[in-house]
Amino acid sequence: MSETRPTTARPDSSGAQFTIGEISHQPEVWREAAANIAAERADVDAFLAPLLARPDLRIVLTGAGTSAFVGGVAAPELSRLLSRRIEAIATTDLVSNPREFLAEDVPTLVISFARSGNSPESVAATRLADECLTDVSHLIVTCDPAGRLNLEHQGREKSYVLLMPADANDQGFAMTSSFTSMLLSVLLVLGGGGPETVAPLVAAAAGIVDGGWDAIADLADDRYDRVVYLGSGPLTALARESALKLLELTAGQVVSYYDSALGFRHGPKSVLDERTLVVVFISSDEYTRKYDLDILAELRDALDPSRVIAIAPDGVTTADGLSVPFEGLTAVNDSFLASVYVVVAQILALSFALGVGTTPDNPFPSGNVNRVVKGVRLHALDEAASGVA
Repeated sequence: MSETRPTTARPDSSGAQFTIGEISHQPEVWREAAANIAAERADVDAFLAPLLARPDLRIVLTGAGTSAFVGGVAAPELSRLLSRRIEAIATTDLVSNPREFLAEDVPTLVISFARSGNSPESVAATRLADECLTDVSHLIVTCDPAGRLNLEHQGREKSYVLLMPADANDQGFAMTSSFTSMLLSVLLVLGGGGPETVAPLVAAAAGIVDGGWDAIADLADDRYDRVVYLGSGPLTALARESALKLLELTAGQVVSYYDSALGFRHGPKSVLDERTLVVVFISSDEYTRKYDLDILAELRDALDPSRVIAIAPDGVTTADGLSVPFEGLTAVNDSFLASVYVVVAQILALSFALGVGTTPDNPFPSGNVNRVVKGVRLHALDEAASGVA
């Protein structure tokens, strides 16, 4: 496992030991996750094959916060691979509006992502699906064997639980290795592939952890008090996750925003000022990449080019300005590529957090924001009809 390490740019890493270690060990966690899936392949295929054989099957990817963004990144790639509609809907939407999001009573596979499985919405979303739908199955992708989501679905006839490696169960406040391991796992399980599929991703991420960390940390200086992340398709959901990571770890002291490459011009571009850093995730798709490079060039022309960073597969020309290239990934689809790209965003968020003086392992010592969400009151579906407040 990679050594837990501070950066030379931000040597005061007190209160960040978990987060640093969990970012650093992702390559090893991915390798273990892929090996576990290979070992479980016969069982998980036996569960999924009859479901995927149904042309009317609806697949919903769900989770809360970062876990929801796993679905947002994975859904486009899985739709392409399986040639069927796959939707990413957050549990926070399913729980508050089940009659709208579960309106179609068709055979449904709900794929739930959760680090702990103890967030109030995690189990509630699966229960509501069972209540609203006649024919529903569950694939649970989670990191905590002691979590409520695992305990509720383990051994159920129409459920299959896919547990992540133990080291994916992040102990720090923010989800890092839990996010990437669940993302790669669902892509492998539904899209096929195994250890050979993740090998180039492992190598690329290890290169950043071992050799690129300090250069990324150097970007997090006090010139910036806001950061914008942009990406297209699956990388838009990655931009959202990256923005959340920065907001969480800095306890809101550095403001973040996300958008798509095309959407940013339609008003949100107003967020730019002289203290803004922009990160553009460049697609590996030849067609989509044109739009990413267009916004990159436009922003570098309007701003100091040093304030617009391109994260791209090696070999993709991003013109003048700072880029973080990843070797050997030009043929990797964006949903897989996201697992490597996000490592840059994680290091950047951690470095900003250390720079502004938060403790990334627990940025909110007062407890007003929690690692596992608290304070959610769950309501029964029949409350409104019965007039219960």
